[in-house]
Amino acid sequence: MGYRHIDCAKIYNNQREIGKALRQVDVPRNELFIVSKIFQNKHRPELVPGAVDEILEELELEQLDLLLMHWPYAIKPEQESADFTADELEDVPIMDTWHAMEKLVDQGKVRSIGVSNFNQQVLEKMVPQCRIVPAMNQIEVHPYNPEHELVKYCQSQNIAVTAFCPLGGGKISVMNDNLIKRIADAHSCTPAQVALSWLLARGIIVIPKSNNEVRLKQNLRTAALTFDEIRMISAIKSRERKVDPSRDIEELTWVFHPDKAQCPLI
Repeated sequence: MGYRHIDCAKIYNNQREIGKALRQVDVPRNELFIVSKIFQNKHRPELVPGAVDEILEELELEQLDLLLMHWPYAIKPEQESADFTADELEDVPIMDTWHAMEKLVDQGKVRSIGVSNFNQQVLEKMVPQCRIVPAMNQIEVHPYNPEHELVKYCQSQNIAVTAFCPLGGGKISVMNDNLIKRIADAHSCTPAQVALSWLLARGIIVIPKSNNEVRLKQNLRTAALTFDEIRMISAIKSRERKVDPSRDIEELTWVFHPDKAQCPLI
């Protein structure tokens, strides 16, 4: 179909399936971009190498193209589920985990390293301490969560941005937005194609998710949005976020609301 950027994570339970699929596809390895992530229970620096060995074993690969720190906070090693409480949070400095990831680049187990769900305030403190600056920040970006300032900052630091949930998803009504639908009608395309094209016009990598073959094919095609259309989408005032850990754990308010709380450990 044409997809080459494969986004994985231990918590997604998709790595063994993808490893099996990679054996079956007739695509050279150097034409694929395989990404995975360090789960929060593996932030202790002594646990990072083993976590990556497990990722590589499940994917049946010798090297990852990109390894991300999935979240900027840690949980206790015995907690293997994304369903955890504040009591299971653990104090592990971000830089301790990051330096362990840098060593994996030196060892050739990963080609590049990055982060996910990191806000600007955390990155501003982190970047000066890095021997290897994050290659990527994977964040939720769509017309209702545009992250204008964070994207601008990342790009100014040569940190590429990947948008997860680029179409909103769940109860977020991006695809039903009247402006998005009018622009889609003008280009004879889908609202999803408009949202993806807007992100691409901003220099953002997109990883839309779908199990529908028709939509998978549609999402590979973009619309040639005008400057005014891009500007109008960027000016949408509605704000909704699909992913926010502070809804369940108040101690994680700082992750997406740095104006209300500061990151405890860099």
